[in-house]
Amino acid sequence: MRVKHPIIPAQWGCSDFLEGYPEMALEPTGSGGIRLSGLFRFSASCPREGTTITDQFQIAIEVPRVFPREIPVVFETGGRIPRSPEFHVNADGSLCLGSPVRLLTIAATHPTLLGFVDQALVSFLFSVSKSLNTGRHFPFGELSHGTQGALADYRDLIGLKTAKQAKLAIRALSHRKRIANKHPCPCGCGMRLGRCGLRHRLNPLRKAASRSWFLKEIQRISLSTKQEAAGGIQEKAIGNNGPRPRFLCSQ
Repeated sequence: MRVKHPIIPAQWGCSDFLEGYPEMALEPTGSGGIRLSGLFRFSASCPREGTTITDQFQIAIEVPRVFPREIPVVFETGGRIPRSPEFHVNADGSLCLGSPVRLLTIAATHPTLLGFVDQALVSFLFSVSKSLNTGRHFPFGELSHGTQGALADYRDLIGLKTAKQAKLAIRALSHRKRIANKHPCPCGCGMRLGRCGLRHRLNPLRKAASRSWFLKEIQRISLSTKQEAAGGIQEKAIGNNGPRPRFLCSQ
C-alpha cells in the first residue's frame, strides 16, 4: 500500500532544511511524522576552541508529528560511529544528543527542523568527529547516565546546586504555576517560589514541556533512584552537557 506524505506544518521549515542539507531526502513514516535521511554534510566552527570541522555522516532523522513538543530521534546509518555508550549511542541505535529536558528546551527555543539540527545534532557530530579523529573523549563534557546525569543537567539549566533542589524544581514544574508559586522555593532561600527570581528561570522549561511531562519525569527519577540504590547501578557518559559552546554552522 502506498504511504502518502503527511501534511507538514509550515512552521517546521522542512523546505529550508532540505535546501540547507540537499543530500537529505524526505520520506513518509505512516505514523503522521516524517523521516529525513541521507548524507548529512556539515561544517562548524567553535570560536571557543578555534576549531573548524567539516565532515559528513549518513543520518536518519525521525520527526514526530507533534514536534517541537516531542524531540526528533536521530540514527547514524553509515556505521562510522561505534555502537557503544562511549560514543553516546543508545541500545536501540539512536544517538543520545543530550538529556531530554535540554533537547526539549532547544526545540522550544529553535522550533524548526533547521534550528534543532544546527543546535543539537551539529554540536553532537562535531564532538563525535573530533573524538574519532583524536581518540579523546567528547570535548565539551559529558553527562552521567541515569538519574545522576539528568539531575545534573537540570541543575545546570536552572542554576541550582544540589540534586535535591533539582528534584524540587521538577516537582514545581509539574504543578500549575499559581500553585507552585505558593510553595517554598527549591533553591532553599526561604522565600516562596513566587517571590524568588528562580521562577523566571523555570519559565523556559514550562514552555518546553507540559506539566504532565514533568510529572512523569519526577516519577521516573524517583523510581530510577530507588532502583540504582538497590542495585548499585552506576552508568557513565550520555550526551553533551552544557552550557554548549557557540557554533557557527554552514551547511
